Amino acid sequence: MNLKLQLTRALFISFLCAIGFGGIALLVSDKKIVQFDNVIISFVQGLESPALTTIMKFFTFIGSGIPVAVISIAIFFILYKILHHRRELILFIWVVTGSALLNGTLKLVFHRARPTLHRIVNANGFSFPSGHSMAAFSLYGVIAFLLWRHISTSTGRGILIVCSSAMILMIGVSRIYLGVHYPSDVLGGLLASGSWLAISIWFYQRYQERR
Repeated sequence: MNLKLQLTRALFISFLCAIGFGGIALLVSDKKIVQFDNVIISFVQGLESPALTTIMKFFTFIGSGIPVAVISIAIFFILYKILHHRRELILFIWVVTGSALLNGTLKLVFHRARPTLHRIVNANGFSFPSGHSMAAFSLYGVIAFLLWRHISTSTGRGILIVCSSAMILMIGVSRIYLGVHYPSDVLGGLLASGSWLAISIWFYQRYQERR
């Protein structure tokens, strides 16, 4: 795939995700997504069992601050010390840090309270969009992008996509299962982070092209 097509695709994905997030945000603000949230919550929490609760707590832990920081430091070390990929390191820091700042800003804008019907774990702060979902999509999304470029086999790339997607999905679902986020929080977080990641990749590719 040529670079021009890659740039066009990244810009299109960013624009599409931004529109999707805007639509979810309007529905959340107008309280017109309650039925959607309730149906998904009823289904996900209807699966509750001691074993599944343990699994969901694990994925929520993996998507929280300290594990994300540890993973980020490990990637930082690999990119800087082992692979000597300075520009890829800048992209990684930009995506992960920017996503966290964007999430904090959006939460302050929308001021959505968390669900309280059936909460298995405690959580503070505003609900929309999901910080765990945004962090997971940004972190595992940018890792997948960076590793994809260094994997030559279709099997390796397939495993990379499946693993990254599974981590993002399970972290998002865990927040619904544990009762600390609405499904629309998770969906909004994925779309916001998807837009941020795609536009960041677009700028990175443009920079690479000019060099």
